[in-house]
Amino acid sequence: MRWRAAACPVGDGPREWIERSTAWLAGEFGPAMPLREPVLPTAEQFPGPYSGTPAEIRRLVGRICGFTGVHPELVTVEIEPDDGEAAMVAELGLTSRSRFAAGHYRRREGQVVIGIDQRMAARPVALVATIAHELGHVRLLDEGRISAAREDHEPLTDLFTVFAGLGVFTANSAFTTTRDHRQRSWQRLGYLSEQQFGYGLACYAWLRGEQRPGWDRHLTTNPRAYLRQGLRYLRRHGAGPELTAARGLLRSE
Repeated sequence: MRWRAAACPVGDGPREWIERSTAWLAGEFGPAMPLREPVLPTAEQFPGPYSGTPAEIRRLVGRICGFTGVHPELVTVEIEPDDGEAAMVAELGLTSRSRFAAGHYRRREGQVVIGIDQRMAARPVALVATIAHELGHVRLLDEGRISAAREDHEPLTDLFTVFAGLGVFTANSAFTTTRDHRQRSWQRLGYLSEQQFGYGLACYAWLRGEQRPGWDRHLTTNPRAYLRQGLRYLRRHGAGPELTAARGLLRSE
């Protein structure tokens, strides 16, 4: 059964894409992002009270701008009111993929606009994940690093959040379940699966030279298991040549 312990949590295609894309991000952004301490849901990194008001959401966007390297003054934040869709979905017992409603990025009259759905205010971890993803668009699309026509630009933006140290939030928000007295429902957020986030986090830890990262205790059960499985795979088999070269460059700086 040893071969199972060293199996990658994703198939060959996603594994190669995650490794190649992580190496590309390292080439684009250098060592500063992946080698600093990851961002965690702690009072030290997110101090003060939070109740989900529009002002607090805007302050949170400004804070995450600092983590992602976006200048806050370049970003206009729009809080979009709850349209009642979530209540309707719950009432009908339906499930939906929320990545499209959670937030959006666009340019308006030369200004970057980040839209945040008001419903996200009640889910602070998912709110951070949404903001991080939209600010990832700023770094990748607005700075001209990739085109919106690129087929994988949304998954790549999710992977950027991992590279920028915010992967605990995006991985924990990828799949969530809720239960009340009537039903159990689930939501997906983002464009990578829990397995893909887990292996992306493993590549992130591997770049940093971490075999057993202490920050993984902040992950929920599935992403943490996939991260650890991915690290076992990397310890046994190593990474592809592009990610191996990126690791060497980052650790030499």
